[in-house]
Amino acid sequence: MSTGSVSDASRLLHVSVPAVSRVLSHTETQLGFPLFERIKGRLHPTPEARLLFAEVELVYRGVQRVERLTQEIAERRRGLLSVVASPSIGQMIVPQALSHFRVNHPTVRVKFECLSYELLKDSLLHKQVDVGIAILPVDHPNLRTIPVAISQVVCVCLPGHPLAELAMVGPRDLLDQRLIHYPSHTPFGIKIAQWFEKAGISPDVLMQVGSPQNACPSVLAGNGVALVDEFSLSGTPKGALVSIPVRDIEPIVADLVYLRTTPLTPLAEGFIRSLRSVLLQRNLAVKNAP
Repeated sequence: MSTGSVSDASRLLHVSVPAVSRVLSHTETQLGFPLFERIKGRLHPTPEARLLFAEVELVYRGVQRVERLTQEIAERRRGLLSVVASPSIGQMIVPQALSHFRVNHPTVRVKFECLSYELLKDSLLHKQVDVGIAILPVDHPNLRTIPVAISQVVCVCLPGHPLAELAMVGPRDLLDQRLIHYPSHTPFGIKIAQWFEKAGISPDVLMQVGSPQNACPSVLAGNGVALVDEFSLSGTPKGALVSIPVRDIEPIVADLVYLRTTPLTPLAEGFIRSLRSVLLQRNLAVKNAP
């Protein structure tokens, strides 16, 4: 089905052409109907073969999931921590928390990924990871969410920029500035657009980037000013950019997310303590968080 010919299948499977032909012929005899039509030396699957192949693919993927789960169980027995996070808080905050965690767990294997919202949620629901940190609300009955970090939205510019003299930035302060903005379909883009709309202002955008993590280097390169969250700003060298508080905009809250049905492992609990420590050092921790 994958290669289209017996000879190519034999090369893929590292067996002889006659061996593949015999297995195919025997299978069709046992089934009582053909699986392929032979046209000009190529194999063309029959409708019956396509139906069977779809079911076989499901079974094959199931076997692969069992193999992965078996491997994950074995790794956890040896000591494995698996963490996923939204890109903004995963850029710098989570790596620092993992570094703090490894001080007391130097031999533990760590898997860490920054994922989109849907992939992050799915990885938790399918028990592929121990814990996640998400900046968007994760609403699912099988998942528990606990606010753990809070980030203000700030305006960033280069030192010496006129905005750097302001104590606080409002929508009108950005009217004559080269504003680096975000796609309208992204959560952060929607948040900023609503902030401008509430003030009755439509900014002139000359540059658009995918996320606040992309905006900070763009500001550093002299492309303009941007509104970013403090999570994303944490990856920028200290003093390289000036950050000014932004008025009348809600902060961004990051949630700790894990399965309700599965107790946290001791390693996951250790990581959460490390995350809390890093957030407290950076003044980004939610009060009374775990």
